[in-house]
Amino acid sequence: MGNPLRERRTAAEWASSSQVIEIAEKISSFDDLVEIVEADLAALDAEKIPSAWRESPIRGELQFEFADSDQPVATMSGHVSVDVDAVCQRCLEPFQLRLEIEPRLLLLGQQEEAEGYDDFEVWELEESAFRPADAVQEMLIMALPFAAMHDNMAECKAFSTEDEVAEKMTTPFADLRSQMKQNQ
Repeated sequence: MGNPLRERRTAAEWASSSQVIEIAEKISSFDDLVEIVEADLAALDAEKIPSAWRESPIRGELQFEFADSDQPVATMSGHVSVDVDAVCQRCLEPFQLRLEIEPRLLLLGQQEEAEGYDDFEVWELEESAFRPADAVQEMLIMALPFAAMHDNMAECKAFSTEDEVAEKMTTPFADLRSQMKQNQ
């Protein structure tokens, strides 16, 4: 039996089977996500790039069903999480960025419409059949911030305490007043 995350079926087929997919993948399984993370990490010196970033686990669960019994509109819901290695745009150091998505999607064809499902986001399918892995990858890419930064400022090297700043700061005229008094 294959990996259901990689199977291609119509939205109605997924929903009619009430399929639940447990996700236990690695970033390396998603080529477009790998390309984006790799491009971000390329800004680092080679020795700072985390060696096993492609092996970061992607975990979660997806469930397919119909939105209601009256109108057969297929839905996909669930949760997916991963810790992605990224470069902080403040301190330019690598860090772990937590991505968590909780999709609640109406799976509609290009010409289909559905009214009254305000709790769901419309996911327009380009073809009649789709692979859940493609949706997961696209949602994770969309969850990436434009500028990744440490959530906790204490972990970011761009934010130093006042004592550290005072030690690092060079003031060329700091001793000028005392020198002027001595010369009087």
